[in-house]
Amino acid sequence: MVRHISILPKNIPRNVMSIFQNLFDTIEARKTVSPDKSYVASLMAGGTEKIAEKIIEESVEITEAAFEDDREHIVHEICDLLFHTFVLAGYKDIPLAEIEKELERRFGTSGLTEKAQRNNQ
Repeated sequence: MVRHISILPKNIPRNVMSIFQNLFDTIEARKTVSPDKSYVASLMAGGTEKIAEKIIEESVEITEAAFEDDREHIVHEICDLLFHTFVLAGYKDIPLAEIEKELERRFGTSGLTEKAQRNNQ
Protein backbone atom coordinates (compact mmCIF):
# COMPACT_ATOMS: atom_id res chain seq x y z
CA MET A 1 0.00 0.00 0.00
CA VAL A 2 1.33 3.43 -0.97
CA ARG A 3 1.04 5.99 1.79
CA HIS A 4 0.45 9.56 0.63
CA ILE A 5 2.15 12.14 2.80
CA SER A 6 0.45 15.48 2.45
CA ILE A 7 2.34 18.72 2.93
CA LEU A 8 -0.88 20.49 3.84
CA PRO A 9 -1.07 21.92 7.34
CA LYS A 10 -3.69 20.29 9.53
CA ASN A 11 -6.06 23.26 9.28
CA ILE A 12 -6.47 22.97 5.48
CA PRO A 13 -9.30 20.66 4.38
CA ARG A 14 -8.09 17.46 2.77
CA ASN A 15 -10.40 17.98 -0.21
CA VAL A 16 -8.10 20.73 -1.50
CA MET A 17 -5.70 18.17 -2.90
CA SER A 18 -8.55 16.18 -4.42
CA ILE A 19 -9.71 19.37 -6.16
CA PHE A 20 -6.23 19.79 -7.60
CA GLN A 21 -6.12 16.13 -8.65
CA ASN A 22 -9.57 16.41 -10.23
CA LEU A 23 -8.38 19.45 -12.16
CA PHE A 24 -5.25 17.60 -13.35
CA ASP A 25 -7.40 14.63 -14.37
CA THR A 26 -9.76 16.90 -16.32
CA ILE A 27 -6.86 18.63 -18.05
CA GLU A 28 -5.43 15.23 -19.00
CA ALA A 29 -8.79 14.10 -20.40
CA ARG A 30 -9.13 17.26 -22.47
CA LYS A 31 -5.90 16.53 -24.34
CA THR A 32 -7.83 14.23 -26.66
CA VAL A 33 -10.82 16.53 -27.20
CA SER A 34 -11.25 18.76 -30.24
CA PRO A 35 -9.92 22.30 -29.68
CA ASP A 36 -13.31 23.49 -30.93
CA LYS A 37 -15.01 21.83 -27.98
CA SER A 38 -12.59 22.48 -25.11
CA TYR A 39 -10.78 25.56 -23.87
CA VAL A 40 -7.98 23.38 -22.47
CA ALA A 41 -7.62 21.57 -25.80
CA SER A 42 -7.50 24.92 -27.63
CA LEU A 43 -4.69 26.10 -25.34
CA MET A 44 -2.80 22.86 -25.89
CA ALA A 45 -3.26 23.14 -29.65
CA GLY A 46 -1.45 26.48 -29.40
CA GLY A 47 1.45 24.78 -27.63
CA THR A 48 3.83 26.23 -25.09
CA GLU A 49 3.63 29.68 -26.66
CA LYS A 50 -0.16 29.99 -26.24
CA ILE A 51 -0.16 28.55 -22.74
CA ALA A 52 2.74 30.78 -21.67
CA GLU A 53 0.90 33.82 -23.05
CA LYS A 54 -2.05 32.99 -20.81
CA ILE A 55 0.20 32.49 -17.78
CA ILE A 56 1.81 35.89 -18.42
CA GLU A 57 -1.63 37.48 -18.83
CA GLU A 58 -2.90 35.89 -15.61
CA SER A 59 0.29 36.88 -13.76
CA VAL A 60 -0.29 40.51 -14.70
CA GLU A 61 -3.94 40.28 -13.66
CA ILE A 62 -3.14 38.81 -10.23
CA THR A 63 -0.47 41.45 -9.72
CA GLU A 64 -2.97 44.20 -10.55
CA ALA A 65 -5.63 42.61 -8.34
CA ALA A 66 -3.18 42.50 -5.44
CA PHE A 67 -3.31 46.30 -5.26
CA GLU A 68 -7.11 46.40 -5.13
CA ASP A 69 -9.21 46.07 -2.01
CA ASP A 70 -11.30 43.28 -3.50
CA ARG A 71 -10.59 39.91 -1.92
CA GLU A 72 -12.97 38.07 -4.27
CA HIS A 73 -11.15 39.43 -7.32
CA ILE A 74 -7.79 38.38 -5.92
CA VAL A 75 -9.05 34.84 -5.25
CA HIS A 76 -10.50 34.69 -8.77
CA GLU A 77 -7.17 35.73 -10.32
CA ILE A 78 -5.20 33.30 -8.15
CA CYS A 79 -7.43 30.49 -9.44
CA ASP A 80 -6.95 31.64 -13.04
CA LEU A 81 -3.17 31.62 -12.61
CA LEU A 82 -3.17 28.20 -10.95
CA PHE A 83 -5.45 26.81 -13.66
CA HIS A 84 -3.26 27.98 -16.53
CA THR A 85 -0.12 26.81 -14.72
CA PHE A 86 -1.74 23.40 -14.32
CA VAL A 87 -2.58 23.38 -18.04
CA LEU A 88 1.12 23.93 -18.74
CA ALA A 89 1.99 21.05 -16.41
CA GLY A 90 -0.50 18.85 -18.27
CA TYR A 91 0.85 19.91 -21.64
CA LYS A 92 4.39 19.04 -20.50
CA ASP A 93 3.16 15.72 -18.99
CA ILE A 94 4.08 16.77 -15.46
CA PRO A 95 1.71 15.04 -13.03
CA LEU A 96 0.48 16.60 -9.79
CA ALA A 97 2.45 13.95 -7.87
CA GLU A 98 5.72 15.34 -9.27
CA ILE A 99 4.80 18.85 -8.17
CA GLU A 100 3.77 17.56 -4.75
CA LYS A 101 7.09 15.72 -4.44
CA GLU A 102 9.05 18.90 -5.18
CA LEU A 103 6.99 20.91 -2.69
CA GLU A 104 7.47 18.15 -0.12
CA ARG A 105 11.23 18.30 -0.71
CA ARG A 106 11.16 22.04 -0.04
CA PHE A 107 8.84 21.87 2.96
CA GLY A 108 10.53 22.73 6.24
CA THR A 109 13.44 24.41 4.48
CA SER A 110 13.82 28.14 4.62
CA GLY A 111 13.08 29.77 1.27
CA LEU A 112 16.40 31.60 1.54
CA THR A 113 18.26 28.33 2.16
CA GLU A 114 16.44 26.56 -0.69
CA LYS A 115 17.22 29.39 -3.10
CA ALA A 116 20.90 29.44 -2.07
CA GLN A 117 21.11 25.68 -2.67
CA ARG A 118 19.70 26.12 -6.19
CA ASN A 119 22.21 28.89 -6.91
CA ASN A 120 25.10 26.64 -5.86
CA GLN A 121 24.14 23.86 -8.29
